[in-house]
Amino acid sequence: MDLLLNFFFVIIILLFVHVPTSVLAIDDKYEKCSSRFRCGNMDFRYPFWGGDQSEYCGYPGFKVDCNSDVPQITILDRNYRVLKFDWDSKIVSVAIQDYWDNNCPANPGNRPLNLTIFDYSSDTQNITLYYGCPSGNNELQQAVSAFQFNCSSDETNTDTVNYFSRSSSSTFEICGSNVQVAVFGSTVESIERDPVSANVNQFLRSGFGLQWKANNDMCDRCVQSYGLCGYDRETTEFTCYCHAQPYPSTCPPSTVKKGLPPVIVGVIAAGSAVVGIVMVVFLLLIIRKRRKIAAQTKTRDLQTPPSSNGTTSTTTTSRSQSIPSYPFSKLDLDRGMRSTYFGAHVFSYDELEQATNNFHPSKELGDGGFGTVYYGELKDGRSVAVKRLYENSLKRVEQFMNEVEILTTLRHPNLVTLYGCTSRHSRELLLVYEYIPNGTVADHLHGRNSNSGLLPWPVRLSIAVETANALAFLHTSDVIHRDVKTNNILLENNFRVKVADFGLSRLFPTDVTHVSTAPQGTPGYVDPEYYQCYQLTDKSDVFSFGVVLIELISSLEAVDTNRHRHDINLANMAVNKIQNQALSELVDPSLGFERDYAVRSMVTSVAELAFRCLQQDRDTRPSMQEVLEVLLGIQGHFRTQKPEVVDISADDTALLKNAPPPISPNSASF
Repeated sequence: MDLLLNFFFVIIILLFVHVPTSVLAIDDKYEKCSSRFRCGNMDFRYPFWGGDQSEYCGYPGFKVDCNSDVPQITILDRNYRVLKFDWDSKIVSVAIQDYWDNNCPANPGNRPLNLTIFDYSSDTQNITLYYGCPSGNNELQQAVSAFQFNCSSDETNTDTVNYFSRSSSSTFEICGSNVQVAVFGSTVESIERDPVSANVNQFLRSGFGLQWKANNDMCDRCVQSYGLCGYDRETTEFTCYCHAQPYPSTCPPSTVKKGLPPVIVGVIAAGSAVVGIVMVVFLLLIIRKRRKIAAQTKTRDLQTPPSSNGTTSTTTTSRSQSIPSYPFSKLDLDRGMRSTYFGAHVFSYDELEQATNNFHPSKELGDGGFGTVYYGELKDGRSVAVKRLYENSLKRVEQFMNEVEILTTLRHPNLVTLYGCTSRHSRELLLVYEYIPNGTVADHLHGRNSNSGLLPWPVRLSIAVETANALAFLHTSDVIHRDVKTNNILLENNFRVKVADFGLSRLFPTDVTHVSTAPQGTPGYVDPEYYQCYQLTDKSDVFSFGVVLIELISSLEAVDTNRHRHDINLANMAVNKIQNQALSELVDPSLGFERDYAVRSMVTSVAELAFRCLQQDRDTRPSMQEVLEVLLGIQGHFRTQKPEVVDISADDTALLKNAPPPISPNSASF
């Protein structure tokens, strides 16, 4: 046996050190164009080129300037910021650099696009900006679809005004100058509702879409033949770089080895052989170990003294000792043995099935994206909530283990207590929690208990404080919840908070380059920056908590398709209401915002905090610890205040007058 193992180890070494040089032959341009190049915070590929990548990897007119923090491209002498890509549709979102910081640049002249290599995307349209128009002109003021705006710079001229319009008109010939700029049509209506300078500037920063024309069909065929798109500067033609040499359009089948570069094919072949040999070695080791255990068992049995009737007695104890013990194995469950997993008690499936009356529908407490929760009663009299995961897949096992590990490691009065779980080898994955009898915050705000009237403002503020306390504790412990929402905030009978559902939680990432394109979190609560970089951080929890604060203020759901299309997303709706000095339209009338000065002051302060949490740029959001401190300050300051009935005028409800609005995740183009 040992001789055979040594032989296999020698074969493995030879495979690693001897890779045929024939598989290493690869075209130089193919190799240099095979990797995307990084520019700013984005990855680029054909037809774009720049940075350290050679020009033959891209297409003329698509050079990217990587000298600034944000990548830029130049089209007919005008610089554009690159905001976002849709590679499938071949659309790039850009914004005019001249208008990035000032919607009234010094030289706003019209500069056409090079439409030989670009087309406007379907949702892009032109608007006209009119500068230096005479102030007080009634004809201009009455012009249809024209809206006045101010320059975003500090300098103002009271003798002239500026307008923007979706259509050109001879009425504006009296203005000093005009310029056409492209914008996303989906944002025009929102700007027309509030055409102040800050919004127009954000409007221009949203940019517009360009669909590129760079031999798209030929490039698609090249990629399908496992080649790389490029451009031959000598022949001024499209080129398909293949493994061994370039071709005019596609890679011939003879040059393709299962769609992979030869070096990769060689490595895979060698790797497959190694994996096969390792599996054989592993099986041989298991066989050898089992033989050793069998020999030891036989020795024990031979040493067992005969019983009084002359037969050989092998006790249950000696037999169990002869079998290797693996935690949470099927053997453990069948024998009803008790064990622990990350310190959590391990229940048998049969025990929990009995506790929930065979998971009877009448025992259901609710369900979510990961499983259904049932009410149960254990034999020791404890009331429990049993979460039954929908499927026993590898992903579910990971989430199951993740939640067990976090809840058994971290203890906090505002985190739900985990009593135990089934084995991860059980036929179903079950988690057993303390039973929280009073439902969720979502139930009381806009669910089955929404008409109970049991959530006056002091209770809502207390819920906000305790939830923030739990999240700040998690962040201090290097844990990101990743699914903060009112459905995951449970309430005890005294309305104390218990934050639950840690299936998506993660430790703070040590590799900041890691991204995940798998769906994360819940719509309406997800950090808008997730759609750009596919990363959720502690500041993502802050954004989600900002949505929770708005729910506590408004009693509205985070997403409601019955609302106006601009208000479907509650975060967008709240930002617009606050920015437009219409907070009173957002607040739940039952809270007494219009008649109780103390409530009005507290709600306004919490709304200001929520506004900061909902900023699109995560770096401008406060930390969870800072959020907690602000809420504690609000609670402490107003806890001793006596209710005071006042007449609040509409002018008194102005909030955050000068704060620029963040771009919403639904309406933003980048």
